[in-house]
Amino acid sequence: MNVCGIVAEYNPFHNGHKYHIEETKRITGCDAVVVVMSGNFIQRGVPALFDKWTRTKMALESGADLVIELPLYYSISSAEYFAQGSIALLDGLNIVKHVSFGSNPT
Repeated sequence: MNVCGIVAEYNPFHNGHKYHIEETKRITGCDAVVVVMSGNFIQRGVPALFDKWTRTKMALESGADLVIELPLYYSISSAEYFAQGSIALLDGLNIVKHVSFGSNPT
C-alpha cells in the first residue's frame, strides 16, 4: 500500500489545502493520505481559529483518509520540534512511504 503523509495545521482549512491533498494523491498515485495536524492550539501556543474536530472534518471531507493529532508539546513548539514530532508520528505508523508538503510564498 502506498501511503503519503502530510503535516498541517489547517488554520483555517481552505481550498489550497484541499488542492494540496488532491495533488498529493494525483502526483504520487498513493492509496491513502494521512495528515498529522495540530490540535486546538497551533505553533507558539496560539488558539486555532476552528477547533480540531471541525478542521479534521474539513480535511476528511476534502480527501484525507486519516487525521492524527500532533501532541500539544510538539504543536505549540518551534518549527524543529513541530517537524520532529510530526515526522516521528508518521514514521511510527510504519506505512507512510512519502511526505508531501506545501509552503506559502509570503
